[in-house]
Amino acid sequence: MDPALRERFNRGYTDALYRRMCALMEERLDEPAFGFRLAEMPLIVPSDLRAKLVAAALDILDIIRKPEIVADGVRAVPDRYRVPGLDPTREPQFVAIDFAIVREEGGGLAPRLIELQGFPSLYGMELIQGEIWGEVLASIPGMPRRWTPLFSGLTHASYVDLLRRTIVDDVDLDEVILLDLDPEEQKTRPDFHATRRLLGVRGVNAASLVKRGRRLFAPKDGKLVPVSRIFNRIVFDELERKGISLPFDWRDDLDVTWVSHPDWYWIWSKHTLPRIEHPYAPRTRMLSDVLAIPTDCSRLILKPLFSFAGTGVDPDVTREALEAIPQAERSKWILQDKVDYAPALVAPDGTGVKAEIRLMFLKPDGASEYTLAINLVRLSRGKIHGVDHNKGLDWVGSSVGVWPE
Repeated sequence: MDPALRERFNRGYTDALYRRMCALMEERLDEPAFGFRLAEMPLIVPSDLRAKLVAAALDILDIIRKPEIVADGVRAVPDRYRVPGLDPTREPQFVAIDFAIVREEGGGLAPRLIELQGFPSLYGMELIQGEIWGEVLASIPGMPRRWTPLFSGLTHASYVDLLRRTIVDDVDLDEVILLDLDPEEQKTRPDFHATRRLLGVRGVNAASLVKRGRRLFAPKDGKLVPVSRIFNRIVFDELERKGISLPFDWRDDLDVTWVSHPDWYWIWSKHTLPRIEHPYAPRTRMLSDVLAIPTDCSRLILKPLFSFAGTGVDPDVTREALEAIPQAERSKWILQDKVDYAPALVAPDGTGVKAEIRLMFLKPDGASEYTLAINLVRLSRGKIHGVDHNKGLDWVGSSVGVWPE
């Protein structure tokens, strides 16, 4: 979105440049067939917008860390998924805050809060994607030679060290696993490959674990190895939707350290959004708190309280649809004022593309504060962001925000 750098990019763009980026992603992420679309361009984030994003993210992080908001979130954890060992004063190692990029009244660009989660995101893949786009951008005439997707003055080495301290800590690497359902079948497997390359942490299918007393064991090289630390990537609605039974119960009192503790998936989530009052946050209410359904719902969007990747989101909700939701079910939904994404990212073909950027924090065990570390970008022309909602379109998909280093 930096006008001068965007013009240089558009002038220098070729299909060969895009193919080179894709080839480098496939090579460095051990991924011959991405399960999602890679966008043809990065988001070049100008310094003024970057400053607004950082300030907004830090403000919102301060709000959601308030004890009363955390306590409210703890009460919202579904009983069937409550995991023993939660200490609400020990915050999750990961926080991700999603912002739409909008146009303000004065014409400038600004962030608007969309969602947040106390759950890991693509911390490995985005480093590699950002570095690849940096190489590709540097090959375009007139472009700066060095680029970064990193915040807080982090370098490649210091970021990887921070990520290692967050996920692995000082535990034997064999006893640290990345846990998901059939990790090699997940769309996020490029990130799992990146995590293995950067940290040596292997992905493990949750169904392959063995429980003995309070200990879990994972297969490795034909043997069962005790698990001390779980980098948890299981998305609960997938677990429930597919009706998968695991070799252990979430409610078991296990001798493991969760990274992050699974309850934070619920504590900091859409459930938190109605508690956030901030100039960069749209009004959000629990549907159960809406006493009178508006006649005109064209400026509202309905979201299920707990879902993943845009599942169940209705951007064209009607009064009739809202009234049809039984009163007993309305506490499972939020109603949010619509955010008008600005089609401010001008593609080489002259059309505008909308952007959503996720600011991703890390907090190793024992640290008192979070470090804003890296970002993830999704480009869209559809009504909903996310790769599943922009099929058949170009200049959209997975990307990353970068800027001259």
